[in-house]
Amino acid sequence: MFNDIGPLELVTIIVLAVLVFGPDKLPKVIQDVTRTIRKIREFSESAKQDIRSELGPEFKDFEFEDLNPKTFIRKQLDNEDLGLTEIRNGFDLKKEMAEVTEAVTIHEREASASSGSSADGRVDMTKKPEDAGKDDRPVFDADAT
Repeated sequence: MFNDIGPLELVTIIVLAVLVFGPDKLPKVIQDVTRTIRKIREFSESAKQDIRSELGPEFKDFEFEDLNPKTFIRKQLDNEDLGLTEIRNGFDLKKEMAEVTEAVTIHEREASASSGSSADGRVDMTKKPEDAGKDDRPVFDADAT
């Protein structure tokens, strides 16, 4: 319940409680608070039991913690019926990345060899017509404009 309270915060709360309630009333206040917390816990457990009994035998394995979305999703992903563990185990990210890297480097080598790269490994990015005698411009039609 108080997992994120450090020792310094705890000492600060105790000092404030002594200042607010006084040293003579503080034990009674602590008893009242603990009694109230105990009653709230008993009430919540009673409510859980009532809900379980009203749901019937088909919900005998129902847990209220499953209503938390993170817990529900984690429980469903760990379910063996879906076969997700086989998929997770069959997927090797390093192997896939190595295959993709190899395919890209092979493609780059083929492209550089066919486009006539220079000796230092740079690709010539200037536009050169593939066929100097061929004109790719459309025929100009003065009547169409």
